[in-house]
Amino acid sequence: MEDVPASSADGAPPEVLALAKVVARLRAEVADLEAGAAATAVLERAKGVLMAQQGVTAEAAYELLQERAAQRHCTLTEECWLTLGGTRPQVLEAAPQPPPPSSGAAASSFSTARYSTRASHEGRRALLARLAEGLATTTTASEVAELLRAVLGRAEQVDAVMIYARAASGSLELVGHAGLAAELAEQWSHVPPLAGVAALEALTEAHAVWLEDLRLDAGRYVLIGDTPAVWPSRAWIPLPGERPATLAVGFFRTKDGPFAHDTRSLLREAVRLCEGPLRAHTGRGAPGPARQDAAVVAVQRVFDALPGPAILLTPLRAPDGSVEDFRIDAAAAESLDIAGRRGKELLGRRILETYPTVAGSELWDGYLETLATGTVYEGLPFTYEEVALGVPYESVYSVRASRLEGRLVVSWVRHDTSEREARRLDDLQRLGNLGWASWNLATDTITWSDQVYTIFARDRELGPMTLEELPAHLVPDDLPRLGAAVQRLLADGAAVDQPFRITTPHGVRHLRIVAEAHVDSAGTPVEVHGFFQDLTTQRGTEIALRESERDNLIQRGMLKAERALAARLQETLLPIPEQSLELTGLRVDVAYLPADEGVNVGGDWYSAIALPDGGALFVVGDVAGHGLTAVGTMAQLRFTAKGMAITGSRLPTVLGRLNALLLHTATEPPGATATMVMARYRPEDHRLTWVRAGHLPPLLIRDGEGRFLPQPEGPLLGASFDAPYGEATLVLRPGDHLLLYTDGLVEERDEDIETGLAGLAATAARLVRQGRDESLARTLAAGRERSRDDICVLDIHLPRTP
Repeated sequence: MEDVPASSADGAPPEVLALAKVVARLRAEVADLEAGAAATAVLERAKGVLMAQQGVTAEAAYELLQERAAQRHCTLTEECWLTLGGTRPQVLEAAPQPPPPSSGAAASSFSTARYSTRASHEGRRALLARLAEGLATTTTASEVAELLRAVLGRAEQVDAVMIYARAASGSLELVGHAGLAAELAEQWSHVPPLAGVAALEALTEAHAVWLEDLRLDAGRYVLIGDTPAVWPSRAWIPLPGERPATLAVGFFRTKDGPFAHDTRSLLREAVRLCEGPLRAHTGRGAPGPARQDAAVVAVQRVFDALPGPAILLTPLRAPDGSVEDFRIDAAAAESLDIAGRRGKELLGRRILETYPTVAGSELWDGYLETLATGTVYEGLPFTYEEVALGVPYESVYSVRASRLEGRLVVSWVRHDTSEREARRLDDLQRLGNLGWASWNLATDTITWSDQVYTIFARDRELGPMTLEELPAHLVPDDLPRLGAAVQRLLADGAAVDQPFRITTPHGVRHLRIVAEAHVDSAGTPVEVHGFFQDLTTQRGTEIALRESERDNLIQRGMLKAERALAARLQETLLPIPEQSLELTGLRVDVAYLPADEGVNVGGDWYSAIALPDGGALFVVGDVAGHGLTAVGTMAQLRFTAKGMAITGSRLPTVLGRLNALLLHTATEPPGATATMVMARYRPEDHRLTWVRAGHLPPLLIRDGEGRFLPQPEGPLLGASFDAPYGEATLVLRPGDHLLLYTDGLVEERDEDIETGLAGLAATAARLVRQGRDESLARTLAAGRERSRDDICVLDIHLPRTP
């Protein structure tokens, strides 16, 4: 920090001196930052040149610059200038380029030419080399945009380039452009953070956005340009290394149609080369990596070049100095823990987190002894229990551990993987009716497991099906959806889980594809792995279930309509469910209680009418069954019985005719059956003549006691021809109650009928003794729980004379 001049300090107050020191320090820091930014820009340009010339990564380019600087005994900045000084200035001259691929090959999502990287990369490498050399002389983002347009213009029809940076507020600022009119650039110089902006989506999601269909894209995005059709295809690619990204490059092509696989890869590589210069020109440098221990970095580099699993463990000690765990600070790519984390995903995790059953084992003791004594630990093969998909299984390992500067280098070999895993994989594919498939885009080779041939019903001699063959086997309705899924997978690297149908000699099969793409350093898919699963049986079961549900709904609707019709018919036949009648000197109390709601309408019925001769007719009947058939049979019996009784027919004759009616009207065996009790009352002598047909006996309540009347002969109606029916008589006394009822009043599930009859007699007699006989029928019916059968009760009461 610079000192404050003495002439300025003499006589100055202390606070002024302090402020002057702060200003001087800040000036020095600004100068240091400016020098560092300039050095960073030179470094990034030199790295870009080496990346294009040598075909190496940014990290490898940086290491190469350091090695050259050490060999020449110069500084890193001097080596960067030497590297840039050797570039050719004629980089912007147009060079003959190979003709662009025909649009026809890339028109279909099922074209291998659209995705395969098997073709030569010489043309692409030449373009990237020219781009890297040109980046060495750029000083602004607009110069980078112009360079991209010049290098890619002829080969890929790139007519314009825009470079956006995201501001702290989330809006976009145009920091560089080429090929745009001044008015258009001014119009789009600032874009607020709105939905439907492709560049903003690319930055937010940190993935490339490809606009390949102008008609569809216009509905999803705000398109830049007064006449968008001038650039029918566009791409927005964020700079790598950040999420969310802060810089995105937009390419505007005069070429129509989708971007070919090679084109996508070329544009991604171009943006990656521009990363350093753009960050230097815009002041948006990527955050530097955290400082790492030199030994850890060196070990990780060795691990990166080694086959097989290996990890570097740093001991974590308790306050008393004992080792309580180990931290994984470096890991080879093939290292894998029980949670499926692999390679560098393990870094920073603890050993007891990744391999928990090691605690307290012989292996753990070996780690501690090696750490303490430096003796190499080579354990005998041991069994380690793992859990995969909830299923425990055992594997056999041999582990080796050695000490390295206070840490442990651990490697292991698994002995029993190949045969057992192959067998389990075959079982898994067979039992799950699924098979794996892979496609190497670099060599354009497809590999299927045996089960995939079975799923597609394809002869193994024909080999795996190519992408171009697939549409011929697809159900046409599934082509668009599967084509979109294939494009997402192979063009953008997005994992897919898509159902589709194919036609085979055995019929249509319902399949499912689950796949993911492996990408290179530029984000370009280079290999695809996934599986096909046959869901035909499952889909058949689902379809059968849906059809069954549909048939069930139709049937339920028909039953509901039938119940409604039967209920309306029953209401018409029995319009008054509860009433009290004065009939030929008798008081008749009627109660009718239908079965539980939602159950079919039953066939219980009653009649209580005056006869032309001055007497009265009482009938209670019960038709077997429910629904329209039972209600229709009830209507037949009710009206026939009333008609014959009115004409003066004897009651046994009426039952015989009703029995014959049911037998002769039956359409198919067995026909309808019914029970009935019928009584005719003469008021002049209080004589009641009654008959029965398989019905429960009437209950007489007299002098506070209840008893059932002896029953005359009378079988079930509709049971047999020539059934005999007898009659009985009863003289009613003042105060008597005679109950005619259906079985719903006395029947209980899992209870003998005699128990129900005894309970009815006791309850009715008690109500009469208590003086609660004015509505005896309704009281008895209301005292019953709702059941699955109707309840019908008639209380015929001869009142006492006043």
